[in-house]
Order: sequence, then structure tokens, then C-alpha cells
Amino acid sequence: MNLQLQNFFRLLIITLFTTGLIQAQENNAIIGKWNIEVIKGDQILPSWLEVKLSGIKALVGSFVGESGSARPISEVFYHDGTVDFSIPPQWDGNNDMHFSAILEDDKLIGTILSSEGTAMSFTGERAPKLLRKGEVKWAKPRPLFDGETLDQWKPLSLDYKNQWVAKDGQLVSPQSGVNIITNEEFTDFRLHIETRYPAQSNSGIYLRGRYEVQIEDSYGKDPSSILFGGIYGFLTPNEIAANKAGEWQVLDITLLGRRVTIVANGKTVISDQIIPGITGGAIDSNEGNPGPLMLQGDHGTIAFRNITIQTPK
Repeated sequence: MNLQLQNFFRLLIITLFTTGLIQAQENNAIIGKWNIEVIKGDQILPSWLEVKLSGIKALVGSFVGESGSARPISEVFYHDGTVDFSIPPQWDGNNDMHFSAILEDDKLIGTILSSEGTAMSFTGERAPKLLRKGEVKWAKPRPLFDGETLDQWKPLSLDYKNQWVAKDGQLVSPQSGVNIITNEEFTDFRLHIETRYPAQSNSGIYLRGRYEVQIEDSYGKDPSSILFGGIYGFLTPNEIAANKAGEWQVLDITLLGRRVTIVANGKTVISDQIIPGITGGAIDSNEGNPGPLMLQGDHGTIAFRNITIQTPK
């Protein structure tokens, strides 16, 4: 190989390396987890986005909308501060959802064209890591339901009639209606709660109002993140530890920052796992703030009892 060819290949290698380095540095600006607020009329709809690197230069990710589970993004396009992607519909509409934004000062500003054809503006900022250090000393358990009244709870929305009642020591939603939240808000906690549902019913326990522990008639099924004991769409339990429908299910849940442990009917089904972000149906995307417990009442009949909580001293 003559000197001219050697110099050509050296220059080509340097150019490719430099181009790859520049692209990698550019990609780093968008890589990560983002909490998003979508404006729809007078509503703010919480959403979540993760962008990550696949291989050398391809960007992929996941997106959570106002409802449903985390949806995979096959390719995220990012260049000169502009990010965009499309994903197929999940529960609503017939068209792909399109996401487009400008990244400026480490914040996202953009527009979502929904699967139903509605254009909505949004803003996004990096999700907090919610790291915790040191050993936690817990206060004694205290009740979140007195068995007789709804004094410690309120409906999520006042636009609909509250169907929840206190009956026979149970907090009961006899038919589908509004979700219910605690008056009190929490950061880290240990929660003990017992629940019972009829066949094919469905509910959930939202931790800080943002991360849904799925409650569903899942007896005998294979584990899935959208079945009993999972963090909806994110974390899959190592087994379905559910009893049969009509029997009481006992859950002990510990949440420290993003790290969650779930013991279902005496079996640890999720052990100290990191919740990536908010799940569909979250009250908001402000993960750094305290939040209430929320019980889902819009998917069917459900009952809860013996609800107690421990918080750090």
C-alpha cells in the first residue's frame, strides 16, 4: 500500500471516529428518563419517556401516556436538538401517535399528535433518581382506614359521584366509578393492605399516586407485569402468588425512593427492584414530590381492609 493510500485510510478512520464521537456526545443530551406534562384543554396529563442507546448509535426507548402500559419505541430520531418518534396506538384511536420536541436547556418543549388526531403541547424535564442512603428506622404501623368511615380518604375527582363506602370493616367499591386517594401524602413507606375481588375484576394500588401495583384476577396465570403483583407495564413478579377470586389477598409493599419490594400472600414476588417511571393512570408526573395512596375503582368491584402504613421516623 503506497503512502497516499495509507494517508487516505488514516484520514477516513479519524473522520469516522470523530463523527461517531460527535454523534455519541449529541445523543447523550437526550438519553435518559423524562417526566412529561401534556396539556389537553384545561387538563394536564402525566406522561413519561425513556431514551436509551442500542448498540453504537441507534436510539430506542419507552413511552407511557395518560393510560395503558409502557410502550416500546423502535427508533428515536435525534439531531440538532430535535427529537421525534412514532408509536402505534394502544387503547385509543386508530393512528400512530407522533411525538416531536426541541431539547433546550435540558428541557423538552414539543407537541404530541395523539392516535385520535388531537394535537397537544407538552413540556418535559429529567426524572429524579430518588436515591436513598442509610438504613431506615420505621415508626410503628398506623391505620389508614378506621373500618367505619371514609374520613382518611377522598375521591380523586369531584366531577363524579363517589361510589366508595365503608361497610363491615371494609373499604368497598361496589361498582366501577372514581378512584379514591388518601388525604395524606407520603414519600417512603411500608404498606400493609388486604384486598378481595370477584372473578375477572380488576383494580390497582398506586404508590404515591404514580406507580400502580396491579390487582387483578390472575390465579393460575403465568407472571406478567400487567397481572397480579406486578408494577404495571414495568416490573414482572417472579410468580403469580394470587389466591382464587373471592378470597382475601394480603400485600406488604415497601417503597424507598424508586426501589420497591412486594410480598403477596407471604411470597416475595418483587425484591428491591427499581421502578423506571410513572405508570399509566398516575395522578401526575412530579416524581420528586410526596404523593397519596390511590385505590383504583374504575375497573370493577373491589374491597380493601386492614390498611396500615409505616413511615420513616
